[in-house]
Amino acid sequence: MANQSYTAFRSGILTGAYDLDTAVIKVALVSGYTFSAAHATMADVTSAGGTINGTPATLANPTVTAGVFDADDCTITTTSSGANHYLIVYQASAVTGGADVAAASQKLCFYFDTGTNLPIVPGAGTLTITWPSGAGKIYKVG
Repeated sequence: MANQSYTAFRSGILTGAYDLDTAVIKVALVSGYTFSAAHATMADVTSAGGTINGTPATLANPTVTAGVFDADDCTITTTSSGANHYLIVYQASAVTGGADVAAASQKLCFYFDTGTNLPIVPGAGTLTITWPSGAGKIYKVG
């Protein structure tokens, strides 16, 4: 499979249900999950068998410029090793920012399973996520 965005995200970005540079956006290291475009929240991921490894990282200094989303590279402290971990980027807060909302309200954005060092086979420790530096950065509309 190739990297994907979720259907609810593609619709929600147009209606204002998402705000990538104002809301709290996080990335989680997930195993045991099979992508479904119909999933809309992090609760959908875990109810479909996904296991979050460690504590998701908040994306610092997010920007949206000319239809391109980017943020600083980040780290996740992993708690276990294992094979076939992928990255899920999601909106953890309300659209206006603030504290994290419940998993049933945390809105899925992107699923990454293709790229340098993907799938990830972490050990327990610190995992550095280096976002692409090319024209598309983390996500490009169009």
